[in-house]
Amino acid sequence: MSTEDLERYEAEMELTLYREYRDVVGIFKYVVETDRRFYLCNQVDVKARTEAGEVFFEVSMTDAWVWDMYRPARFAKNVKVLTFKDVNVEELSPSEIDPPKP
Repeated sequence: MSTEDLERYEAEMELTLYREYRDVVGIFKYVVETDRRFYLCNQVDVKARTEAGEVFFEVSMTDAWVWDMYRPARFAKNVKVLTFKDVNVEELSPSEIDPPKP
């Protein structure tokens, strides 16, 4: 596979992922961003934890969709993320959920 073929494949996968996101965003209540992933979910709980003097975050999500083009199944019933980096949680309002019209 050439570099050009690989780039074309990845561009197609990203476009497919964006279209899926656009189709499903309306069924979720929260957007969660971690240092590694972007999630949509209907329930989220973030807890700061301390262990051996280190602070980390435990993020639990229910009914989640994961922005990851390499995952064959992006929907997950329960997701738990442990991270030492920032976590951003935003509640979507109905006006934000409506995807742009083509």
